[in-house]
Amino acid sequence: MTGALVFVLALGARTGLLRSGARRLATRASAVRASDSDFDGYSAACPFLFPGQGAQALGMGVDACATVPAAKRLFEQASEVLGYDLLAKCKDGPKEALDSTVISQPAIFVASLAAVEKLRAERGDAVVDGATVAAGLSLGEYTALAFAGAFSFADGVRIVKARGEAMQAAADASSSGMVSVIGLSQDRVEMLCEKASELSGAKVQLANLLCNGNYAVSGALDACTKVTEIAKPDFGARMTVRLAVAGAFHTDFMAPAVPRLVEVLDTVTIVKPRIAVISNVDAAPHSDPAVIKQLLARQVTSPVQWETTVGRLIDRGMKEGYELGPGMVLAGIIKRIDKGVAITNVEV
Repeated sequence: MTGALVFVLALGARTGLLRSGARRLATRASAVRASDSDFDGYSAACPFLFPGQGAQALGMGVDACATVPAAKRLFEQASEVLGYDLLAKCKDGPKEALDSTVISQPAIFVASLAAVEKLRAERGDAVVDGATVAAGLSLGEYTALAFAGAFSFADGVRIVKARGEAMQAAADASSSGMVSVIGLSQDRVEMLCEKASELSGAKVQLANLLCNGNYAVSGALDACTKVTEIAKPDFGARMTVRLAVAGAFHTDFMAPAVPRLVEVLDTVTIVKPRIAVISNVDAAPHSDPAVIKQLLARQVTSPVQWETTVGRLIDRGMKEGYELGPGMVLAGIIKRIDKGVAITNVEV
């Protein structure tokens, strides 16, 4: 066999290996892409919904811990992770402390999962296990993922603790806030934000897309003030409400929080959820743990697509469901979107 022939055969073999390797990589990549579409056909026959920051209230969790041992254990386990008595913070406050981003986020996360245990104690495992999809508003997405088994309860507490601390630090670094605008369509709120940004020389934008006539905007304090000044006389808004939050959540003002959140997410094992969990970023479910992590990192700077989420749940068959945790905000929003949907509140 000549050297040239050996070279040709070797080259052919190498090319075949390369092609084979490329096919394997393509197949593997395809498998990864496919693995994120496992919940594309999800049913919303029985959704479990979880509230976000702002739902906290003094006394939440106290009654559940007194009557449901599993709920009490959650608060005890969370306190070990957090380094302070979480139930005492919920019971005794002061309210200013409970309302802080650092404390309210883990408090709502734990209280909402305690509500799941309350439902389980009152109605049985079959009701809880019958959930077909989970969704949460902002922070509530983390509760939904924990409920669906994407990560452990202890890891969830660690994540929301870091998230709250990072978002508080980002808020402290800039003068920013949020305003709820009532009575305008989305396009009118976008026009309002553009005008307020122009007049103030600062930025404000849509942050929480809750439902038609109820949108929250986030931005620099000067721009938020301008929103409150011109929304009613110039754009016909029914009213505006300054939200009691630390800063401009779900905008680029929260970008400094992302590295810390990514850092803690990298230490956590995330697995495919047992049921579909809807992302706030794109109002879609995801089954690839890597994609879930990426979206959680994006979520703090991305507008919350709650209106789209609810619309898609209704399209997938939501006629009833449960809101688990403090307050009844989500039930109220859903009622405004579709009066025919019955949401049962399980408060703590």
